[in-house]
Amino acid sequence: MYWQTKKLNRIEKDRIKSQSNKIRLAPALGLFLLAPLIGEFLLGNLPITWLWVLMTMAPLYGGGALLIRESARRLKLGWPGMFILGIAYALVEEALVTQTLFNPNYLGLRLLDYGYISFFGIGSWWTVFVLGIHTIWSIAVPIALVESFTPDSRSTPWLSPLALVITAMVFAGGCFVTYTFQQDGSFVISGIQLIASLLAVALLVVVAIGIGRIQTRPQSKSKAAPSGSIVAGVAFILSSVFMALAGIVHQSIPAILNVSGMLGLMTAGSLIFWNWSNRSGWSEKHRLALVSGLILTYCWYGFVQVPSVGDTSPLIDLIGNSVFSIGAILLLVLAWKRSHG
Repeated sequence: MYWQTKKLNRIEKDRIKSQSNKIRLAPALGLFLLAPLIGEFLLGNLPITWLWVLMTMAPLYGGGALLIRESARRLKLGWPGMFILGIAYALVEEALVTQTLFNPNYLGLRLLDYGYISFFGIGSWWTVFVLGIHTIWSIAVPIALVESFTPDSRSTPWLSPLALVITAMVFAGGCFVTYTFQQDGSFVISGIQLIASLLAVALLVVVAIGIGRIQTRPQSKSKAAPSGSIVAGVAFILSSVFMALAGIVHQSIPAILNVSGMLGLMTAGSLIFWNWSNRSGWSEKHRLALVSGLILTYCWYGFVQVPSVGDTSPLIDLIGNSVFSIGAILLLVLAWKRSHG
């Protein structure tokens, strides 16, 4: 009887362990797919008729977001370190993979003309804008949203060391495939630009690890965190103004004012939310409120963004934007229900 009981206990432990592994794989897969869906499709940059490119976008976006999340949680870097790693990812994608930071006529869009800095060979507006949206919406938002579904393992790794290595290989493969398909034969990045980009990425990784490991002194708990509705509202307003600046390119406002505005908004938002997150009462619901405000900004912006590829009709584009926005809102509703469960 004793041996039978012991055997049953071992079987039950194996079943629980197996179930735990599946639970951890589920959010990893969710993040792998959600990052490109938010980063490209909810943004409105890719139309719904191009949903098939998710096969190549997921290894790049999803692989990068998952690699950053797992590395940050293993090294206990926290959100400051994870945010800086997001900037490093943005540089990898836009400077080394697609090379939009340096290509003056990428897809015929002339992205560098507005605020062009000849010494660096970049467009100031495009550099700040694209690095900002990747850091916030392609990396930070998907990670925070998926983690809201797994509060018990929010600060712990989801993947095994072997799975993490495989994720890094998938990400590298996604970078190679994207570079191969988007390579513009008429443009070649210079050696100086390549070396400078690699050094910048390496420096950001070092800074992320250094800053992320600094134990900050908690603020006085006499100040309470604001309500979730205020957090969501401030996030929505700041991010909406940031995205609205994208619509005034090549118009009367000088590029220096546009760039200063975007940098000011990102700085103000970072300081405000960092201050609030250290106040008493800050919880998972506040983090979800912050994510909700940012997601809703992408929802409205997708309807005004013109897809950069494809010849999609306005009707199809409207349908696609509606599908992605409804999907994002439903996902937020599910996350809120779980947080109140």
